[in-house]
Amino acid sequence: MDMTEEEIKNAINRLRNREIEELYVKHEDFMAFREVLVVQDDFKHFKGIAQHGGNVVYRYLDTPRS
Repeated sequence: MDMTEEEIKNAINRLRNREIEELYVKHEDFMAFREVLVVQDDFKHFKGIAQHGGNVVYRYLDTPRS
């Protein structure tokens, strides 16, 4: 099942607010997730770590990446 835009925004907020430590995004949800993520004001605080099979684990950083 693909993530909806609303689910993506909720997941991003949970990560941003430290309700969760990391967010696992499946390969099939990646492009939709990224479209929502890149327009966030604090986009540079999100770090994506590639996993096997095209999945990505996101973490929220205190300091924005360069």
